[in-house]
Amino acid sequence: MSATAYYYEPNKLPAGILALLVHGVFFALLYFGFSWQTLPPATMSVDLWQSLPDEVAVPPAVEKTEPPKVEEAVPPQPEIKPDIVLPDKKKVEAKPVEEKKKPKAKPVVQKPSISKAEQQAAREKAEQEAREKAEQAERAAATGRVVDEYTGKIAAKIRSRIVLPPDVADDARAEFLVTVLPGGSVLPPRLLKSSGNAAYDNAVERAIIKSQPLPLPPDSAMYNRFREMKLGFRPKERE
Repeated sequence: MSATAYYYEPNKLPAGILALLVHGVFFALLYFGFSWQTLPPATMSVDLWQSLPDEVAVPPAVEKTEPPKVEEAVPPQPEIKPDIVLPDKKKVEAKPVEEKKKPKAKPVVQKPSISKAEQQAAREKAEQEAREKAEQAERAAATGRVVDEYTGKIAAKIRSRIVLPPDVADDARAEFLVTVLPGGSVLPPRLLKSSGNAAYDNAVERAIIKSQPLPLPPDSAMYNRFREMKLGFRPKERE
């Protein structure tokens, strides 16, 4: 009988185990890689409606609340009134432009024809009126001269009878109102303005009474010019 010799190799068992592990890992990678690629696609579910719903519920909008603003205190300012108040354009109504009225033509008035006789009479009348005015002016001047003449005579007669008292100022003046009666007699004179010297005032008053009758013009129509006279006297005028 023949016998087969068996020899034990100490490194042969770990090598076999390692080979098995490598092959196992390789098959596992093949399996999982194939299964990952063949995953079924994701499905989508769709609901079919026969008609649309009446109302679609919309979620209520959420209002954003902001924090309250704090207003800064503004000091009151004085009201400034405008100097010129412009009128409201709405209240101002456009006034219609008035047409300028054309001036009416004045009717021509025909003067009546005047004859030569009438023209001559008109000239004579105008000349007569001019002569009358000249005569009146002449008479007034003559009357004024007569009044001045007899006023001077009356004042001179009274001045000649004044007895001048001592210590009378040269600028002293006494004024009297003298009422003359027809014929030249006088009423008691009335002192209008004193000279400031009673003795001189009394002397002038006595001289007026002693001078009557006063000289008057012969024409009695001029008496009214001498009925009341204001006469003033100064001591210096006596010389």
